[in-house]
Amino acid sequence: MTTRRNFIRNTSIAGLGLVAVPGFANTSFSAADKLNIGLIGVGLRGTNHLQNLLLRKDVNVTAICDLDDNRIAIAKKHIAEAKGKVPKVFGANDLDYKNLLALQEVDAVIIATPWLWHTRMTVDAMEAGKYAGVEVSASNTLEECWDLVNTHERTGTHMMILENVNYRRDVLAVLNMVKQNVFGEMVHYRCGYQHDLRHVKFNDGKTAYGKGVEFGEKGISESKWRTNHSVKRNADVYPTHGLGPIAVMADVNRGNRFVSMTSHASKGIGLHNYIVKEGGKDHTNANVKFKQGDVITSTIDTANGETIIITHDCNLPRPYSLGFRAQGANGLWEVDGSRIYVEGESEPHKWDEAQPWLDKYDHPLWKKYGEYALNAGHGGMDFFVLNSFVESAKQNIAPPLDAYDAAAWSAVTPLSEVSIANNGEPQDFPDFTRGLWMKRTPYQWMKEMY
Repeated sequence: MTTRRNFIRNTSIAGLGLVAVPGFANTSFSAADKLNIGLIGVGLRGTNHLQNLLLRKDVNVTAICDLDDNRIAIAKKHIAEAKGKVPKVFGANDLDYKNLLALQEVDAVIIATPWLWHTRMTVDAMEAGKYAGVEVSASNTLEECWDLVNTHERTGTHMMILENVNYRRDVLAVLNMVKQNVFGEMVHYRCGYQHDLRHVKFNDGKTAYGKGVEFGEKGISESKWRTNHSVKRNADVYPTHGLGPIAVMADVNRGNRFVSMTSHASKGIGLHNYIVKEGGKDHTNANVKFKQGDVITSTIDTANGETIIITHDCNLPRPYSLGFRAQGANGLWEVDGSRIYVEGESEPHKWDEAQPWLDKYDHPLWKKYGEYALNAGHGGMDFFVLNSFVESAKQNIAPPLDAYDAAAWSAVTPLSEVSIANNGEPQDFPDFTRGLWMKRTPYQWMKEMY
């Protein structure tokens, strides 16, 4: 059987994941040429990207940057084992990434750093003429959202938000159903990030995912920086895993747009309770006042009349779910319970098991390449999102998830923060396309496969 590693190394995959974009299929890329990529941030997420890049025959990893010497050592070991070229290494200080961006032997960069660095690094990359891929969320403030758009428009350099859930198999199957009008005219969506992250936000100071209650300077991995957002902000700080796929289904920025949003937050007791349970009521961190509510609910109105409910729920015990629901005039899909109802097809008032429908409308990409994607991480969707980035960068063309998407999806964080602070007052969404959403082509990168 052909392995995924051999497939990627020995097969020309130009256009895989992007063959539906107008003009892509007719654009050739010499197999002798390679895209030179630098990685800014080689923590857990950055290393996952590195491992997938090292499987490709059309990529050189020419530079890496991280402040943690241990992570640099791990990255260099992976590169050596893959018999890749020895990369240039940066990490002397917080701004050493700029020296990586100055390298002629870097064509594109992947940014997988703490959230507060995402926009500034992406902006600096575009300023340096480097095709940029940034992990989610892309921005923390409205000013940063505009920075991404304005820098892209001024420099002509592209950036892609690396939202892997857009490539999840069930998500693409349901997108197929939406675009083929299985559910009729779309009316309502739900989504979110519902994931017990208490073990990520705290650790024991010795292991990345222990049951301790330290964070910040005493933390390691994500607990070193992620938990502080819950201390400082009452907002949906991580909206794109849910909202990205829904935005594509609703053609946001391409014939539709977000218009306004209201947000509300529950009380915040989950993180405090966790500290008391694991560290005791006398632990120093038991006195920390966490600003973030445990369950944050936002409702978006769109220009085309749909509503979208987004839920952030990461501080309480619960199973994982992105809470997807796509509902139209003739039926709906709900991810929890894995169920679908289609009027005229389903037995009246009874749910269908979703899997037969998902199999029927399985996306062509997954049908053709799913076997090779499954070991890439996160159920295979990491394979497709990374490939979309690489193929876009090789051809220096607009990615499927661009600066306007990054800005619109990430804007949920600052807008939710203001709405919550003002008792749910509606907040207007900026039009990051400056009116071009009315003329921009809908998501042809999916639609043209039908």
